[in-house]
Amino acid sequence: MAPSFDVTSHTVCVMDASGQLGFSLVQRLLQRGYTVHASIQKYGEDLFNGVSADSDKLKIFRSDPFDYHSIIDALRGCSGLFYSFEPPLDQPNYDEYMADVEVRAAHNVLEACAQTETIDKVVFTSSATAVVWREDRKTIEPDMDEIHWSDVNFCRKFKLWHGMSKTLAEKTAFALAMDRGVNMVSINAGLLMTHDLSIKHPYLRGAAEMYEDGVFVTVDLGFLVDTHICVYEDVSSYGRYLCFNHIINTQDDAVQLAHKLTTTASSSIPQSDDYGKRFIEQKISNKKLNKLMVDFEA
Repeated sequence: MAPSFDVTSHTVCVMDASGQLGFSLVQRLLQRGYTVHASIQKYGEDLFNGVSADSDKLKIFRSDPFDYHSIIDALRGCSGLFYSFEPPLDQPNYDEYMADVEVRAAHNVLEACAQTETIDKVVFTSSATAVVWREDRKTIEPDMDEIHWSDVNFCRKFKLWHGMSKTLAEKTAFALAMDRGVNMVSINAGLLMTHDLSIKHPYLRGAAEMYEDGVFVTVDLGFLVDTHICVYEDVSSYGRYLCFNHIINTQDDAVQLAHKLTTTASSSIPQSDDYGKRFIEQKISNKKLNKLMVDFEA
């Protein structure tokens, strides 16, 4: 991280701050001395009732990713944006139409950034599901990393709607960023391990296949928040970063996750008689991120 980076001179926007990642990012950024514009959907206002912050340091905006002018309002005066997509309340589940919704939101947000002269960097939250789903995934050498993209047609064929949506939205954002001259970095996060994680999470479709392929990765909330801030503050960050701090590659790991997700063993989580013994070779790498974060002070 550049030693001259002065957080007190930075105003950043977090969108959507209604989700667990966004809310945690707002809290950590305030602790580091940033001024934060928390952009929330209409249902997120109650989250911030218990947040103690100087009114000059935290400003709440009610923004809709499909309302261009509300995005512009939240971005005004900001030097950076942390963007993560939260599905609309009236369409909470990922299906074949969610890609259109997520792509449209990403397009609006990046276009608004391009029209906001003060924006220096966008940190775009994507997913490891935008990396791992390909026909040739079992034969890739060396390990899969952020240079790889999920195949949209493959995702559509096997109804991997989360991977399809994340891939299309991230590609749309990068294309628009390049066209408009916006400095954008993306974070391809593993499955976020939150207290309310359930078997219904769309990331988990194809969990058994990810496990067998050695690419079933998870990430803790604190580590993911630190990654976002490091990527924003480090002037050398670029492109995509695979972000995870655990891989599910033993039968013990898989069973523990199954117990966390549901009280009964789920058919989507691999089971075996050789409990605790089977080991799947890891075939995914986050070396690029680890190198960036060596000197990061959380």
